[in-house]
Amino acid sequence: MPASVITPPGLPLHDGVREACDRLIQLLLLNLQKLVYNRGAPTLADPPPRPVPFLEALKGHVRELCVETLRLERKRFLWQHQLLALLAVYSAPHCAADALFYLLTLARTQDELALATQLYAVLSSCLPDLLPATVATCVCQIHAGRLPEPQVAQLFRNLALVV
Repeated sequence: MPASVITPPGLPLHDGVREACDRLIQLLLLNLQKLVYNRGAPTLADPPPRPVPFLEALKGHVRELCVETLRLERKRFLWQHQLLALLAVYSAPHCAADALFYLLTLARTQDELALATQLYAVLSSCLPDLLPATVATCVCQIHAGRLPEPQVAQLFRNLALVV
């Protein structure tokens, strides 16, 4: 059994503990989901919605979260994908477009690329201008020269596959 954050190498983890941790993470994600989706769209007369400190802290780490999600490790990538979706909705519209850009740029396999299309499917229902924003983000990154040529080529291959 590989080492994790919780256990040293070679020490087996009881299935009951693993299941309890899974339930705990699911409950935390559910609570986070309630916080994100119950915020609503404020009007000019309303005070700004209360920030969610955990998501506020994650805003600057979208790329790292995408990289970790693309590692496709056990159930972890499912939780990270859910977290990425919640962060994208919470910090829309820029975070959503950035997340899709990173997934499209960094995905190397069909399974990894499927994460980008799944994220788009989840987000497009609540973010109607997501596709143009993602394309604009991709174009801006390319024109700014922020991507090395192999990543630009990978981005174009992935875009061709999803279109």
